[in-house]
Amino acid sequence: MDHSQAFSLASLWNQTDAVGKGVTVLLISLSISSWYVIVTKIVQIARMRALSRNAESSFWDASNFNDALASLGSARDNPYYAVAARTRDAAEHHSQRHGALHDSIRLDDWLASSLRLSIDEAIARMSGGMSMLASIAGSAPFVGLFGTVWGVYHALVAMGGSGAQTIDKVAGPVGEALIMTALGLAVAIPAGFAYNAFVRANKATAGRLNRFGFDLHSYFVTGARLAPTVAAGNRERASLAVIPAAAGRA
Repeated sequence: MDHSQAFSLASLWNQTDAVGKGVTVLLISLSISSWYVIVTKIVQIARMRALSRNAESSFWDASNFNDALASLGSARDNPYYAVAARTRDAAEHHSQRHGALHDSIRLDDWLASSLRLSIDEAIARMSGGMSMLASIAGSAPFVGLFGTVWGVYHALVAMGGSGAQTIDKVAGPVGEALIMTALGLAVAIPAGFAYNAFVRANKATAGRLNRFGFDLHSYFVTGARLAPTVAAGNRERASLAVIPAAAGRA
């Protein structure tokens, strides 16, 4: 057997013990889990951006609130639909119930609490998998370090039990130790970069969702959505985009 085959990954796998194999399997499992979360979050973030563009354009171009809500599509995993529908239900609930305790709650406060609840739920769903990525990024290097220490221990044992100190006696355990280090880093680095990128993306999505909630609050309290200032001519304030409140609540 030549040296390239003796020090191949298959050869190192065959010569390592149960602890080394367990560490390797654990690191590979962590890598598969992290990449599953990474791919899933990339698809989710792309979808949230598409939903955000739709909510910022076609939703407020509708002639009434029911048509605007229908423009958001299905309620399945759509935070904008969930926020808009819950805000409408909260406004209807406030207008239809007039109990003694209910009278003490103003409409704007009632809508604000409902919006905050629905937005917090949407943000919590967007954060799914983030704790796993953080855990993998923080723990994988130490799992790899444990495998490295175990490989070095095997190298020392091989050196101590051999009368002739040759590279062939320690190359296998040392190679095992180096591979464990590299594997731990290969698992941790993508998870760490992905976690930081997804945190920034989730913050941006949460900001857009909060702005959408503010527009909904303004619409249900005043009957109109306050359009942002635009750069047109001498940057005069844009006119209000109004959806008739009576039609929306009918």
